Amino acid sequence: MKLLIKNGWMVDPATGTEGVYDILIENGKIKEISTLINPSGSIEVIDASGLVVSPGFIDMHVHLREPGQEHKEDIETGSKAAVHGGFTSIACMPNTSPVNDSVSITRQIVERAKEVGLVNVYPVAAVSKNLESKELTDMAGLVETGAIGFSDDGRCVMSEALFKKALEKAKSLHVPVIEHPEDHTISQDGQVNEGEIALQCGLKEIPAVSEDVMVERDIRLQEAVGSYLHLTHISTEGAVRLIKDAKKRNILVTSDVTPHHLLLDDTFLRDCDPVYKMKPPLRGPKDRKALVEGIKTGVIDCIASDHAPHSPEEKARDFEAAPFGVIGMETSFSVIYDRLVRTGIIELKRLIELFSTNPAKILNLKDRGIVKPGVPADLTLVDLERPFEIKGEDFQSKSVNSPFIGWQGKGVVTHTIVGGRVVYKL
Repeated sequence: MKLLIKNGWMVDPATGTEGVYDILIENGKIKEISTLINPSGSIEVIDASGLVVSPGFIDMHVHLREPGQEHKEDIETGSKAAVHGGFTSIACMPNTSPVNDSVSITRQIVERAKEVGLVNVYPVAAVSKNLESKELTDMAGLVETGAIGFSDDGRCVMSEALFKKALEKAKSLHVPVIEHPEDHTISQDGQVNEGEIALQCGLKEIPAVSEDVMVERDIRLQEAVGSYLHLTHISTEGAVRLIKDAKKRNILVTSDVTPHHLLLDDTFLRDCDPVYKMKPPLRGPKDRKALVEGIKTGVIDCIASDHAPHSPEEKARDFEAAPFGVIGMETSFSVIYDRLVRTGIIELKRLIELFSTNPAKILNLKDRGIVKPGVPADLTLVDLERPFEIKGEDFQSKSVNSPFIGWQGKGVVTHTIVGGRVVYKL
């Protein structure tokens, strides 16, 4: 099967390429990139005039809920949501039911994703058995089965000794440990960020320091071990400062931030609406500004959705009873492009680094996040001038718990191509 993408504005930070190019795809891989390729024989042609052609987006933090919570999402609907948002690869977190802490569950996820066949699904397995911070999982066996990293996401690894062992084992396996930094002895059963909004809503607080102290601990352990530490959904000014200092000292630590933490703050919670309930919580305006500065300056490496679907019934509960989390794969590109690129805060090339180039490097996904001959043809095409309005009825996800419903702007994914196959077309 052949596919020719003509006249697209290609932007690939990995190779430094930017300009109008034709891309010839054959047997699922990129065969040729040139300023002019004439179609011949039986070939599908996409006229990409006026479109940007990017290496396929990679979301390194999603929750697919399968196995065990398929009423919220499953691998098929999550895959549809991913390609609708331009993602060609996604890394799914292990807090399923049962937890992905065994070879059998990892294998089940890998095999089901292949059956669905829409997007590259990479399982992230648990650091500790049943996410209890007591005993390491069989990390070597899990990597051999298909896990590309380890995380107890949602439950920070509280045991320092166990976390150090995890970093040491991950170093030998050349995979990252993806840490949700939160000291649960401080945050306890908090609901929202510490401050005026918490008092106004009468809700228990999650202090910023609960994140900061764990970021500092993890960086110190990483400095001692020299492994592959990734800190996920950073939310505080203090965490940004700590990561910046670590990088200045050449400590290998990477991090991501979500679209909702970049674009929203705790002032959106004045009506105490559970749609804005997430973990980490929306922080104050100063924190949000620090996060934006972090992606501008390179302190923060990636944008990840933390796509966390819940049923409408669950999110409709009282604030304290409603679950943490929002969905995001289908809206991530549009809201970030419209609010941060169109306004001149970051450049398009930087956005593609955050969405594709850097996640591929951090997850050690060879031949992903790059556009060159010989690699799998994973590509995302976008129309930067096409207007959008985010509507819940348009979502491919089973869930609609998005804080961005009703938002309008410009910048829309038009095609998602995975392994040379068009899996989504607007």
